[in-house]
Amino acid sequence: MKMALSEDQHVCVIPGGFTVLSLRFSEDDAHAALHQLCVKEHRVRSESNTNRPLDRTLFVLNVPPYCSESVITDAFSRFGPIQSVELNEKPGACESSSEASNYFTAKRRQCFRVAYIIFKHPSSVKAAKCHPMNVPLIVSTADRPVKTGIRKWIQQYSDSLINAVSLQQDVDQFMNDYDRCKEEEAERRREEAEQQQEDEEGWVKVTKGKRGVKARPHSEAANERTLQKEEEKKERKELQNFYSWQHRNSQKEHIAELRKKFEEDKQRIAVLRAQRKFRPY
Repeated sequence: MKMALSEDQHVCVIPGGFTVLSLRFSEDDAHAALHQLCVKEHRVRSESNTNRPLDRTLFVLNVPPYCSESVITDAFSRFGPIQSVELNEKPGACESSSEASNYFTAKRRQCFRVAYIIFKHPSSVKAAKCHPMNVPLIVSTADRPVKTGIRKWIQQYSDSLINAVSLQQDVDQFMNDYDRCKEEEAERRREEAEQQQEDEEGWVKVTKGKRGVKARPHSEAANERTLQKEEEKKERKELQNFYSWQHRNSQKEHIAELRKKFEEDKQRIAVLRAQRKFRPY
């Protein structure tokens, strides 16, 4: 892979428009191997309507597993104030977080990730792209140490322990909100039932409801009874041969029936005449 190295600022740019930045875990590890990050200005047109502004978003590749959102924020805050940091397993659209509770979170897979750093000012993206490769970014400092090894495991275990008091308070608050919503729903249904209640003659009292809510003066049972009564009335008042074409069809059917009976009578008379021969003996 060819690299273009600027002699003035020692900025390393690789094919694809990525700038290589060095990452060092600690200031004490002066002779330790450096980790390389590839950064580039985020320019994806299909994501123009997302929460990643094209002029203020820095796309970062090869983020090591020990770098969290807070670590990335502290390391890149030297280029300017940061609005938010997003870590994903692969480039693409925002990964939806379906966590139902703050107490029980899904375990994150340990792997190299990609990061989307949203700065507050577009100049911060340009400053990060122009940062020299020979000046590494420090991950763990005395002010903001990053735990590793057994200390990291102990910290993760301590964070996984749930405070029973705060959990019980949140559960009680959730149940109170749920009961209140159920009571409001039951009250609303009672009001609708009272509004749709019919008197002895089948009338329904119509009241003015809330603004934007369509009033329903008749219930479903009342509508069914009304339709049934209309059908019975229609059957009683229905007239036979009301239309002229019905009258013509009935006349044609009557004439056809008369002709059929006439032919049958002719055949019967012919048979009788044939049987009435003169027999003297």
